[in-house]
Amino acid sequence: MTDVGRLAGIARHAFPKAPMETIARATVTLEGGIAGDYRGGVKGRPHKRQVTLIERADWDRAMAALGADVRWAERRANLLVEGVDLPQIPGARIVIGDVVLEVTVECDPCSRMEAVAPGLKDALTPDWRGGVCTQVIAGGEIAVGDEIRIEQSCPNPSERSTISVTSAASASSSARI
Repeated sequence: MTDVGRLAGIARHAFPKAPMETIARATVTLEGGIAGDYRGGVKGRPHKRQVTLIERADWDRAMAALGADVRWAERRANLLVEGVDLPQIPGARIVIGDVVLEVTVECDPCSRMEAVAPGLKDALTPDWRGGVCTQVIAGGEIAVGDEIRIEQSCPNPSERSTISVTSAASASSSARI
């Protein structure tokens, strides 16, 4: 895996427990995350679970461990990525076109995963296999097939508010994760 990958899928759901809808492109905003996804904004404010991402390789490993074949969107993640290791460090930046996402926490699998496939919660638990939660730092348009880059990590929370998207891009060659 490298620091550059590809966006393999986009999914959203309009309200809690709604079926996941897969789409080819989406608008991402600071206030609402992925347009049409209820989780993107809580009372109009961004939060730590605004956009969730999972690696295709991790989903495939979980399915192999279970001997199951379940559609990735049943994980209830917003973005499926391939060819890149998602950073496991809060503050790391993920760039998709003009969109910049900042990793906030691990996306822990919940008990709802057991309804999808028995044992899925445990299969997604090791090594951040359930994915990452992010907050939108810069919005824009994304589409399946877009390049994904891991740009930067900001270990000190006080630094996050002072680092611009421009500096994240310019630091990419020296601050690779």
